[in-house]
Amino acid sequence: MNKLYVSGPMTGYPNKNFAAFNKAATLLRKKGYRIINPAELDMKHPKPTWAQCLSRDIVAEMRCNGIATLPNWRRSRGAVLEVYIADALNWPVHSVSYWLKEKV
Repeated sequence: MNKLYVSGPMTGYPNKNFAAFNKAATLLRKKGYRIINPAELDMKHPKPTWAQCLSRDIVAEMRCNGIATLPNWRRSRGAVLEVYIADALNWPVHSVSYWLKEKV
């Protein structure tokens, strides 16, 4: 396992929850994982619609082989879909804290 997609809630959070996404990405990278962080993708496209974000994020997710979930991910329509896709592909899905405890 070496490339993780960070999945979690954005809608309804201050600054789209970027602080949590960026903190998780930083910690996971320090641990040695390669990371795709949708918050970083959003910074490249300042005002995408929800559908544009989801479409882009699913394409990005396909370049990974595991999911690192943020707290409250189950409350996010997009994160639920991202986890569903990962489950369908038989990829491991675990919390960020789980991945931080694992050997890379």
